[in-house]
Amino acid sequence: MKLDPVNILLNNNFKPEKKFYFISGNETTLIEKIADTLVKQYKKKEGANLERIDTIENFVDEAGLFANKKIYTGKNCKGINIENLNKIRDSENIFIFVQENSPKTKKIKNIFVKDGDCCLIDCYEIDKSSKIRILNEFIQTNNLKIEEDLYWMLVEKLDNRYFFLENSLNKIKDIEQKDINTKNIKKLLTIDGAGKDGLFFCLLNKNNKIIENYRNKIQTNSDVNEMYYYCRFFCQLIIESKNENEYNKNIPLYLFKEKGYLVDIYKKYNFKKKKALLRLLASTEKFLRKESGLSLVSGLRFLLSIKKITIS
Repeated sequence: MKLDPVNILLNNNFKPEKKFYFISGNETTLIEKIADTLVKQYKKKEGANLERIDTIENFVDEAGLFANKKIYTGKNCKGINIENLNKIRDSENIFIFVQENSPKTKKIKNIFVKDGDCCLIDCYEIDKSSKIRILNEFIQTNNLKIEEDLYWMLVEKLDNRYFFLENSLNKIKDIEQKDINTKNIKKLLTIDGAGKDGLFFCLLNKNNKIIENYRNKIQTNSDVNEMYYYCRFFCQLIIESKNENEYNKNIPLYLFKEKGYLVDIYKKYNFKKKKALLRLLASTEKFLRKESGLSLVSGLRFLLSIKKITIS
């Protein structure tokens, strides 16, 4: 079975019913949103407890007779194949596996599409038609009135990555109805200026300048998380590109003005620095899962750590 992630997010009555879920694709913020949504729905429906696993190859179900059902989540979980799924098929628990696209995921996806106990949820950037559905639902739910020109500007300009799209909509929801106009929305969403992503383009500045820019643009924990996802995107672009030519091709077209700067940053990286950057992302992800977000202080520390690796 295969489900559309946008259908899941827009269906307030969505009730997950499968035993195994595989959430994949290349849009990390949507992947995380779907995983979080599934966990919350199962907790609400079953009163289930959350556990994490690294592999299902030697998984042992230790649930007692009267124990609560558990939700096991695994990121880049090892041992996902039909044989190992069969070993845990009779378990009362739920398994949610999360893994971004790679050569290994194609075989796993085929299993999850065909198996009746499984569900595949592929997460990619939000296309225009899905963005319209999300925007329409947002307007209706919040009983907003938006002029037609502003509506289509939002469809065009809102980010295709779910976290940033949702964050922008939450900002609109927080302002007065009378202030919802093109001028204020542009200012609010930084559509016409450098936003949180601009902090990554200050990495080569002196620390006091970076700190000043950070304090000017980052005011809330939501701002920190938005900045983090932008920086993680740029970092992954560096880590995953095998050479400068491949990196050039992977830079999104909308960043054509910043392309020269991004290439200069990439040239500073070798294999050792990429490994250090990967370790930084891994440790930050671990902190995020534990604390459910970054604080203003930890966000600045993360940004300065990227700079330290870059210029070392």
